[in-house]
Amino acid sequence: MKAVLNTLAAGELKRRGLAASEERLAHGPVHVIRRNKPAVVVLTEEDFVELLHDAERSWIAASLADVREGRVRRGTIAELLSELR
Repeated sequence: MKAVLNTLAAGELKRRGLAASEERLAHGPVHVIRRNKPAVVVLTEEDFVELLHDAERSWIAASLADVREGRVRRGTIAELLSELR
């Protein structure tokens, strides 16, 4: 089943300001529609911070997997630059 987007027309946002998106934020992220296409997503600060933390955890997990799989080499900047030349 496809999720229903919580949308707001760009024109309504322009007319009503931030209040227009704040009403909809209670129901999740707000997708602002411009020229019949999703253009911007408005998040609460809490959702934004959670998104950043999720991304950070994902990057850390990927980095640890690289180390476990031997895709990381240790060395100095000078050694790296020498290899790149």
